[in-house]
Formats: sequence, structure tokens, C-alpha cells
Amino acid sequence: MTASDNERSRLDEAARAGWLYFIAGHTQGEIAKMLKVSRASAQRLVSLCLAERLITFRLEHPIAACMEFAARLTDLFHLVYCEVVPADPAAPLAAAGIAERAANILESTLRIEKPTIVALGTGRAVRAAVERVLPIDCPNHQIVSLVGNISTDGSASFFDTVGRLADRTKARHYPMPLPFLMSSESERDQMLRIESIARVRAVAAKADLRLVGIGQMDKNAQVHVDGFVSREELFEMMRLGAVGELTGWAFDAKGCVIDGGTNRRLTSISPQVPAQALTIGAAVGRAKVSAIKAALAGRLINGLITDEATASAILKQ
Repeated sequence: MTASDNERSRLDEAARAGWLYFIAGHTQGEIAKMLKVSRASAQRLVSLCLAERLITFRLEHPIAACMEFAARLTDLFHLVYCEVVPADPAAPLAAAGIAERAANILESTLRIEKPTIVALGTGRAVRAAVERVLPIDCPNHQIVSLVGNISTDGSASFFDTVGRLADRTKARHYPMPLPFLMSSESERDQMLRIESIARVRAVAAKADLRLVGIGQMDKNAQVHVDGFVSREELFEMMRLGAVGELTGWAFDAKGCVIDGGTNRRLTSISPQVPAQALTIGAAVGRAKVSAIKAALAGRLINGLITDEATASAILKQ
């Protein structure tokens, strides 16, 4: 190994230790066990990360493996944007890393002087990203919801994000004041013809950036766990071939939106196929690998933020 290779490897380890310490929140003792080094070595790596300015409040050093995964995913699925963050070995489902990167692109977009429309889906990753956005005064921009935020029992979704981002940015915002699902297709169509709803949907159609979560369609599907679809409705979609959902729209293993089931009663903005505006899916976890890969294959998204473990699994599937 050359001197330059040794230096690169040392900085890679320092960046990984810095991420685990400052973003994932692990102690130096825990980091030592994860990286299989002594506690003193872990401490030196964290110090080196700071000394070399590899990290400030966000990770600035591109870890080689993450960059390689991002490049391969970009080439394979013709992506416009792709970020792969380090995986947290102790918490494989943790959204801290992808939330930081998603927050970064939200901030970058909202700092542009030209009036911009940002459309948001729902879910844990999107909410976590919004919570990390620093306060910005940008009243010329617009923030719009892609998803109806009322569940079947009439309660509002805990993961609604539009109002929260508007609080942080002073941007004009457009929630989607509709139930996630209507009782029938005709009732859904009638609701979508209401003038105020049609205006919100018109704003969403012109979005410059769409940030969405990607959900799996299995017994642990978020749309079911969070009370938006019943067990029977979930199983019906699975029988129709659903492997994932994007803003509630269920799609099959080829990334084709399913014509049937709950999709016919859904009030969410439908995905553009292929995605035209920058549409970034943010998701991690082995359970979501099939859903993420299908969304990529069907070109429902043209951007992805995930972690290295999930990226590796997508590429191996």
C-alpha cells in the first residue's frame, strides 16, 4: 500500500469515527468496539476528524465506499442526484444520516433567490430532515404537501411536515386538507374537484423539488402501522403485487403503479412517470430494499438518499 493509500485509509476511518460520534451520537467506547480499535485509537480518530475539518455540523469528508455506491447507483438507474451516507452498525434503521443529507438539500434549495416550490411527502425520514433544517427567511418560496394528512379516524398525521418547514422558513405553505383515502373512487374524484384542493394540486404539479419517503408493503408497512390503511386493504394491495409505496401510491416489483385497490381512492398527488422534477426518495433498511429498487427501476424517483448498507443490498439484489 502506498503512502497516499495509507493517508486515504486513515482519513476514511477518521471520517467514519467522526460521523458515529457527532451525528449518530455514539460514545468513543462504543465507536472503538464498532471499528475494532482501542478506545485511545477511537479518540485519536475523532480528534483527527476535527483537526482535518472533515466534519463541522455535517459530514464533509466523502467516505470512499459511500461515494462508490452512489456512483454505481447513479449509473445503473440514471439518477440526477444520489447520496449514500455511512451506515450505523448499532442502529441499521437509524435515519440520522439520511436526514442530515436531506436537510442539506432542502436548505440549499431554499437559499436560492429565485422563487422555488418544494413538495413534501410524509414519513419518518422526511420529518427528521425537516427537523434539521436551520431557520431561513425565504418568504418568496412555496412549500406544498403531496399527501392527504388525515387518517381514517379523522386524526391528523404525526408525520405531516409542511407546516413545520414553513415555520422554519417563513415560506408560504399549502397543506393537503384531505383524508389519505376516501371511501370510494367517485367520492375521491368529487373531493379533488373542490376549487381550493385543485389549487393546492396545481402548485404541487409545478414543484421544483419533491422529497418523499419510500415505504415497504408488508405486514410492517408504515401506511398500515400509522393507521392510514386497514389490514384488509394492505393485504389486498399485496395480492395485487405491491412491494412498495410512494406518497401512498402502491407499486409493483417493476416500479409500475398498480391500477386497483387503495390507489383508486387515494387523494395524494400521483407520481410523475418518469419523474420530471427532481424527485428524491429518502429511505434506509433491509426491509425497504425491494421497494427502493422498484421505485428506481420504474423511474418513480430520479434521486436517492440512503445509507451504505441499504445501497449495497440494492446493488446485490
